[in-house]
Amino acid sequence: MVQKKINFKARLFKYLPLILLYFSVLNELDVDVPIFGLISFNLPFIIIFYWSLKDPDHIGNGLIFISGIFNDVTLGYPIGVSSFIYLTIIAFASYLRNITLRPNIYKDSIVFLIAILFANSVNASILSFIFSIEINYFVITVNITFTFLLYFLFARMFNYLKTTNI
Repeated sequence: MVQKKINFKARLFKYLPLILLYFSVLNELDVDVPIFGLISFNLPFIIIFYWSLKDPDHIGNGLIFISGIFNDVTLGYPIGVSSFIYLTIIAFASYLRNITLRPNIYKDSIVFLIAILFANSVNASILSFIFSIEINYFVITVNITFTFLLYFLFARMFNYLKTTNI
């Protein structure tokens, strides 16, 4: 009985990042937090960058691509835009993972900032120029800022999760 509880707990912790990714994509958690007014952050970007950087086999690229399709359906975007953006973030994380000898949260966060700046600019360009969707750049700037600042918190939480049970 105790072994089943431990096994269930270990399995839950193993799939927690994937569950959190799909939960955040399907519930539009990346749009805003209306309780606090202007606070807006993109949790899928944090999850995708962190796990692609630290443990790329934990959440597969195919599952991330499918989560992008779900995000497009949830937000009403053209199919494939979010998947392309997510794969762009994976490319930044893969590049950093391949050139880094000693991981450091501050170096990781700088590359993360560059990745989300690039990803959001490509996303805004695709949506505005190709699909003529109106973009609010102030909201994007706030989203980038809070996503970058919350990366430190989530990275610590994911480090703890990774070292304890995964």
